[in-house]
Amino acid sequence: MNDSRDLHPFRTLAGEPGPAAPPPLVTPMDEAQSLREEAERGLLFTRVESAVNWAVNQARANAIWPLGFGLACCAIEMMAIAGPRFDISRFGAEVFRGSPRQADLMIVAGRVSIKMAPVVRQLYEQMPDPKWVISMGACASCGGVFNNYAIVQGVDQVVPVDVYVPGCPPRPEGLIFGIMKLQEKILESKPELGPIVKPRRVGAA
Repeated sequence: MNDSRDLHPFRTLAGEPGPAAPPPLVTPMDEAQSLREEAERGLLFTRVESAVNWAVNQARANAIWPLGFGLACCAIEMMAIAGPRFDISRFGAEVFRGSPRQADLMIVAGRVSIKMAPVVRQLYEQMPDPKWVISMGACASCGGVFNNYAIVQGVDQVVPVDVYVPGCPPRPEGLIFGIMKLQEKILESKPELGPIVKPRRVGAA
């Protein structure tokens, strides 16, 4: 008596294939439904407001201009992200500006002293809206090891902070990750666009 296993010496652990599954049932559609389904495959239905918000958020998130401003040793790590090894230009945030009036991101890199706090606040107020702040390092976030009367115990007492980057000092990869988190926050936000004021014609009632 010949066993079927003798005919297949190179057996596998998988069992023999069973019967094929029946094809899924397809409900017939009338001509109007078929035309609508064919048209919706290449169409995107949305509102003008949603499309404008999406475009504005994409532009803001992928064209961040940080302020070239450092306070302590964390500024060395901040400068490193613009170099060829880390290349922050991949994320569209390599244009460090020398003036706060041209920047929209303040990276507080280092400890903030009591004397420096008014300067940080003034630079923040000179930045145009919308603007964001990254607190880089333990000293900027909570004072770090400088728990004394001369250092501000957290830059959030001076300016509003959007993203905290821990470390003493944090690696450039940590700051890049913080910028990526800020981009996610920008993409999820609702841009505030002012009303379009139409000029009045002379003599109009």
